[in-house]
Amino acid sequence: MRLFEDLYAAFNQRDVPAAVARMTPDVTWPKAFEGGTVRGRDEVAAYWQRQWTEIDPSVTPVGYETEPDGRVAVTVAQVVRDLGGKVLAESTVTHLYRLEHDLVAGMEIR
Repeated sequence: MRLFEDLYAAFNQRDVPAAVARMTPDVTWPKAFEGGTVRGRDEVAAYWQRQWTEIDPSVTPVGYETEPDGRVAVTVAQVVRDLGGKVLAESTVTHLYRLEHDLVAGMEIR
């Protein structure tokens, strides 16, 4: 699933323009670190920038499954570090994506 490999690689490299280019202009995105959601590429970018001033998360896709409703479930290995590099949390998480025209239109955390 090239779209997701590219999206996660861009996120992990902090390449915001490359990551949000894989999203629809009105994408909805969860603010897992703050709570709630944001809408639109600019709000996703701003949320990530705020998040990266406090923590250093990385996510690596390890599995993909298409749901009956067409959404794509991506299982990721997630590591969250403090800004000094100390591991704060490690877990496996499922991100659930809704796509439109081969772009991410929405994401939820399961």
